[in-house]
Amino acid sequence: MKMISWNVNGIRACVNKGFGDFFDDIDADLFAVQETKAQDDQIPFHPEGYFGYFNAAGRKGYSGVAVYAKKEPLSVTYGMGVEEHDHEGRLITLEYDNFYFVCCYTPNSKKGLTRLDDRCAWEKELLQYLDKLDAQKPIVYCGDLNVAHEEIDLKNPQSNHKNAGFSDEERACMTELLSHGYVDSFRHFYPDKTGAYSWWSYRFKAREKDAGWRIDYFIVSDRIKDKMKDAYIYKDVMGSDHCPVGLEVDL
Repeated sequence: MKMISWNVNGIRACVNKGFGDFFDDIDADLFAVQETKAQDDQIPFHPEGYFGYFNAAGRKGYSGVAVYAKKEPLSVTYGMGVEEHDHEGRLITLEYDNFYFVCCYTPNSKKGLTRLDDRCAWEKELLQYLDKLDAQKPIVYCGDLNVAHEEIDLKNPQSNHKNAGFSDEERACMTELLSHGYVDSFRHFYPDKTGAYSWWSYRFKAREKDAGWRIDYFIVSDRIKDKMKDAYIYKDVMGSDHCPVGLEVDL
């Protein structure tokens, strides 16, 4: 199975920048999208041969996630069942016979870490949610998780230790997640690869200089790690400040 995840930073804008071309070329079985910034009736992309599932934020033009699936799932869950988090449209779970597919757009801690407490509360609730799923079936968890886990995962670690996306607290949450029996698919295959970034600021010509961060992930239950074939970062794909990431797995 081929799986893709992409923070499109506005699906309506991205559709006008080649989203459909990449979607068609990659021919994924499951294609997860974050930061749609659109209500359900504003989604402009409905490809033939796919089931589409959308979870919009209550606030218009903000957040939002979507999943396009070739195979209809057994069930679909929107959010994690925690009202204080679910109104922002950040989570969709598709259930299949032998795994759960979870698309996530993790809250940003914001400049000055003003939303760090909310972020940490989200991480705690989400981990409990994932563990409940994993107790039933293995999971494939993907999306913009808004954290560069290790120093190798961003261009300039030394100057970012107290910034959103690389704070000690956020990195500790990722460490805790992985300690619960989950595997970062990209680092499983490429533990020492540098320059493996999936997001670049629009400022300071960051993408041109490749001054990026790896904050988009595919994470799987440890017991299915041997079923993974490869993990990908499509750095040359434009259309957003993020690039798509992918996973090939035999499920």
